[in-house]
Amino acid sequence: MNKVLVIGATGQVGQMVIDRLASKGIAVRAMVRDSDKAKFSSNVEVVEADIEGDFSHVLNGCSHVIFTAGSGADTGFDKTLLVDLWGARKAIDFALGARIDQFIMVSSRGADNPDKGPERIKPYLVAKHFADEYLKASGLPYTILQPGRLLDADGTGYVRTDRPEAPEAQIISRDDTANAVIHCLGNTSTFNKVYELFIGDHAIDELLI
Repeated sequence: MNKVLVIGATGQVGQMVIDRLASKGIAVRAMVRDSDKAKFSSNVEVVEADIEGDFSHVLNGCSHVIFTAGSGADTGFDKTLLVDLWGARKAIDFALGARIDQFIMVSSRGADNPDKGPERIKPYLVAKHFADEYLKASGLPYTILQPGRLLDADGTGYVRTDRPEAPEAQIISRDDTANAVIHCLGNTSTFNKVYELFIGDHAIDELLI
């Protein structure tokens, strides 16, 4: 692979992914809105761009895209629409123009059917749903990860892809979510597949195939 672009680089999952890619010697470009807030190792290329604007130039020279951007819990539904839906759609369109080899989308549990998700985050799930569907219909080689509620706990390396019935069990660490992203990157066996992710008892490399 040439270079991996991470959109949502300053988020917690994005930072973990970038650190792990850099440690493996993989060329990585971090897209950030404010470079003053970017704290990456010296071998990470940082490019300033706004997801609400035209960031097509950021994909130049990249072969893979990881989209882990999110509007955040402290913003209104307007940002959910502009970032989680419209920003994702633009990233997919730009990836098509750049002939990206793989687009990894970090989505959310419940994005398959927002009507069955928590009412308080339904607009977020609707945005994720249509972003995921747009990616699937785009013709790009894709991998969609739909993690459960994200925790700051250390990763276990073990997951499940079938959703537990109990909502309190629908959880996964950011650490293991990042590990799943790294596992899927460039892994053709995961192309054009959607995986929900929860803490479980199967090794990531055994289950995400």
